[in-house]
Amino acid sequence: MPADSRASKRAPRARMTASQRREQLLAVSRGLFAGKGFEGTSVEEIAATAEVSKPVVYEHFGGKEGIYAVIVDREVQALTSVLTGALEEGGHPKVMVERTALALLGYIEDSEDGFRILVRDSPVAQATGTFSSLIGDVATQVEHILADEFRRNGLDPKAAPLYAQMLVGMVALTGQYWLDAQRPKKTEVAAHLVNLAWNGLAGMERRPELTKR
Repeated sequence: MPADSRASKRAPRARMTASQRREQLLAVSRGLFAGKGFEGTSVEEIAATAEVSKPVVYEHFGGKEGIYAVIVDREVQALTSVLTGALEEGGHPKVMVERTALALLGYIEDSEDGFRILVRDSPVAQATGTFSSLIGDVATQVEHILADEFRRNGLDPKAAPLYAQMLVGMVALTGQYWLDAQRPKKTEVAAHLVNLAWNGLAGMERRPELTKR
């Protein structure tokens, strides 16, 4: 039998279940949103990349807004989980700062597309949770840690919320920079972050390292 005849009689691809199709559309859209942003991605492009018709996208999500909302919600939950876990372990405040910095950098390393989506601005993100609001939630948790440390050192605990925003914001912005630079190593970035956060410019160590534990 000629090769072209055999090719024409190949078995059709297995049909995806509704759940499988949904996850495929989410995976395809996640990559497109990370690379082009919400505004730069169209339903037509999502459908073409997933090799489905536009009605299939609308059937599962009602449009790109629905897909985007699900993706952002998943990423917010994932990042919240790693950051909260780092804070809830307790321990010395410096070690907690180290763990939090490493947790955020670890998330960026393991989920580049997800992080790129979170740090972009879009109307949908405003409704479902933004990176800035998430970082604000983390800063609220850090406030209590700093307030206790301030009291031990004779400092005004009322200033803790402001310092919490500074500390968490510094880690978050450094993470955005490191996402593109990808150097130095994650542990080195975390060590330098803690060097500045813990020691301040006046007490910077020449060669900072993370706490041995």
